[in-house]
Amino acid sequence: MAFPGLQHVALTVGDLERSTKWYSALFGADPVLDEAEEGGRFHHTVFALDGGMLFGLHTHQGRESGERFDEERTGLDHVGFAVGSQAELEQWAQKLTDLGIAHDGIKKAHYGSGVSFRDPDGIALEFFAFPE
Repeated sequence: MAFPGLQHVALTVGDLERSTKWYSALFGADPVLDEAEEGGRFHHTVFALDGGMLFGLHTHQGRESGERFDEERTGLDHVGFAVGSQAELEQWAQKLTDLGIAHDGIKKAHYGSGVSFRDPDGIALEFFAFPE
């Protein structure tokens, strides 16, 4: 039996409205779902990305807001988005620049190239292309 592919990622964010606007600009799309669950204790907004992937933003009632993401703590290190080529990676780096999203440019390694950036909560994200 083959191990299944990744179907969705859900991130807890400090300010759902701010993050929804930020990710809408990044994805070039509006959410497909925006609703409260569990008697209002939990709220999620979901984007549908190409390939059937879902990307969710969550908030939880009673959670301490203002706490920044830290990839050095146990848990998530970063989320990587696959791009098909070096040329496409360059286009995404330019889109980040156009959106005013800080990044350090494309970093190349023997296993591929990537451009790293952070969302409004400091969550580490990356566009990544395998070597051609």
